[in-house]
Amino acid sequence: MEAVGGRRRRPRTMLFLVLVALMVIMAMAKTASGGGGGDDGGAGGDHDHDHEQFLKLWNGRGGEDAKEDYLNWDDDDDDDEDEDEEEEEAEQVVAWAAKCRPPAGRNVVNVDSFGAAGDGCSDDTEAFLNAWKKACSLNNAVFLVPGGRRYKVGAARFIGPCKNRMIIQIQGTIVAPDEPSEWDPASPRLWLLFSGLAGARIQGGGLIDGSGSKWWANSCKIDRSKPCKGAPTALTIDSCRGVSVRNLRLQNAQQMHLTVSRSRDVRLAGVRVDSPEDSPNTDGIHVADSTAVTIQSCRIATGDDCISISNGSFAVRMRDIDCGPGHGISIGSLGQGGAFAAVDGVSLDGARVARAQNGVRIKTWQGGAGYVRNVRFAGVRVDGVDHPIVIDQFYCDATRPCRNRTSNVRVSGVVFRNITGTARRAEAIRLACSDAVPCVGIVLSDIDLRREDGGGEVQTVCNCAMGFDDGRVSPAADCLRTSPCGGMSPDDYHPDDKDDDDEVRHSEL
Repeated sequence: MEAVGGRRRRPRTMLFLVLVALMVIMAMAKTASGGGGGDDGGAGGDHDHDHEQFLKLWNGRGGEDAKEDYLNWDDDDDDDEDEDEEEEEAEQVVAWAAKCRPPAGRNVVNVDSFGAAGDGCSDDTEAFLNAWKKACSLNNAVFLVPGGRRYKVGAARFIGPCKNRMIIQIQGTIVAPDEPSEWDPASPRLWLLFSGLAGARIQGGGLIDGSGSKWWANSCKIDRSKPCKGAPTALTIDSCRGVSVRNLRLQNAQQMHLTVSRSRDVRLAGVRVDSPEDSPNTDGIHVADSTAVTIQSCRIATGDDCISISNGSFAVRMRDIDCGPGHGISIGSLGQGGAFAAVDGVSLDGARVARAQNGVRIKTWQGGAGYVRNVRFAGVRVDGVDHPIVIDQFYCDATRPCRNRTSNVRVSGVVFRNITGTARRAEAIRLACSDAVPCVGIVLSDIDLRREDGGGEVQTVCNCAMGFDDGRVSPAADCLRTSPCGGMSPDDYHPDDKDDDDEVRHSEL
């Protein structure tokens, strides 16, 4: 086992040695040139400072005193071991479910035993809630939704705390009522809610189908004569800790498919989302007011953001994401209606985005306040994406034009690294930042974007975005280094400066 662990760590060790060698070479070059980093250091000192900050951002650290490195995957080995254990037990659960033999030490609660018909027509909501009440009271319980059946379930709240080591095993199909008129008016924004759980696992390879087509038809984005109003989220993980969701499929949600809110240490892996490209507001995975969320090996095709990360989100890590069609992988929107927003420590390492409006994006409304900082988008392949790289501080998803405001959510310390592929529009990189609250510390490194089907040149468009480029960057991003904005020049930015308002405030859901 030690040998295996050593092999796993060797790539990170080599990477660390390479970074150390780079730093030594840079220090030698600085010494040889006589640059001491003082006030008279000149352009050479600025260049060294840029590269020093780039290394910090590349490694996910905003400053020397960073206590936690949210952007690194240093615990991958532990995560892999946990995944292996969970996968092994999941396979055992599936095996005994097929043989009607529960595993030793597990208390199986089958929804069929509580009167669920599983015919897709009868209302099985009460049977599910009664089965949940029983399962929640037992240690080592398995709440079982058997395979090969279709359960029609209305708005349902599965509330904890429950006894230890709960497994929610969804092998069959759970389908929502398809008529909005049948929906419980007491639960207008929720369909399946899991709340107050610790250490539970939701798994099984089954399907959650929101029957959303009639909800979409009533959306103001489809029929502008109708008022804009919310619709249920298919699956919500709320006020939970240490919960994992693995190998589930969600499709045709009324609005969002899977939301993680007010939770900590949540892991989503092997989740698949499928909805039509024109389905409105159907975000695949949405994170809000949560810390330490991992999203890994997920395939999302939908009509809105594949993944959206909203206010109060910290230490969100994404890896191996397949997105498209959709609106891309987004932070935001933030600051609507003058709200304060805080997002810190977000990383994406490895993604493919195809046939989407955006690749990776940060979007904020004018008039908001707060910050987005310590963000890294890396290892992204884009195929036929309108705008592969976007920061938009003038976001306006409203029926009327938005008024100009002087305040905004501050965006700082954002790295776009190793992003390659094709764009459908000329503006492959759009960095549209506020004149009053410019984006600072923006880094473009190893970018290679070209026009799809050779249809002309692509370009980088900047407004009040300050930072630098590193390595090969195509299209060129000279605008990051050149223009002053709002009385600030690129040389005025110091990434180690503390934000004016570090207080974290959470908005209502």
